[in-house]
Amino acid sequence: MDDLFPPFAPDPNDRPRRFRPVPFRIIAPNMITLLALCLGLTAIRLAFEDRFEPAVIFVVVAAALDGVDGRVARLLKGTSRFGAELDSLADFVNFGCAPALILYSFTLHNLKSVGWIVALVFAIAMCLRLARFNAMLDDPNRPEWKKDYFVGMPAPAGALTGMLPLYLHFLGLPFDSWGTPVILVYVLMIALLVISTVPTFSGKTWGKGVPRDLVVPIFLVVVVGFGLVISFPFEALAAISVGYLVAIPFGAMQYRKRLKREDARSDEAPAALD
Repeated sequence: MDDLFPPFAPDPNDRPRRFRPVPFRIIAPNMITLLALCLGLTAIRLAFEDRFEPAVIFVVVAAALDGVDGRVARLLKGTSRFGAELDSLADFVNFGCAPALILYSFTLHNLKSVGWIVALVFAIAMCLRLARFNAMLDDPNRPEWKKDYFVGMPAPAGALTGMLPLYLHFLGLPFDSWGTPVILVYVLMIALLVISTVPTFSGKTWGKGVPRDLVVPIFLVVVVGFGLVISFPFEALAAISVGYLVAIPFGAMQYRKRLKREDARSDEAPAALD
């Protein structure tokens, strides 16, 4: 038995393992992501309390923070695998679970089980979209120009456009008995756009270089846009949502044109070698 269970004596030369301190540049982006996650979870609570206006605002602010954390990480050179995984999990809560539960509490509950199924479809569509996005990041054969486009509607845009009925309700549009079925169909449409392969503008590669004569006009546009969002938040959100939906076909057409040019160059290259 002594051979099976030999006595163990700790090595007196072993020293306790010391972990290196984590740089703040890596912690800062994750703190922003966690703050956005707290906002998304609080939005769910507010929805159950029928406080829909602050719930929507919290999701909008979470979307704004989602656009900031990645840029902060790249600016500080603090990107990490942990941060990428945390960001995906936070996105699922903020843009999948929170909008689905807000919409269910707002009106989809009137359709009982059917409304709950639609809320599930919306949330699961966001989950599938985020999983596909993470998988495509590891594709080494993806052309550089395709980074200008998302495959399907991105999660933050899906969440913000999905809550368009709430913006209209806050602006005074009444939703009577006919409103709930229309909202159900609209939410399903957004869910399908999220998991579709329709190319949409990314915007991540914009702003690498700005012509000098456009600097001042851009400043003015940003200031005016910020003032409109602060003064007329739901009017601005409704206009942005409608404008984004209208722009989707134009983004898809531009993508197809660039894809045709890429295919033409690929066909010309072998011909030139022959």
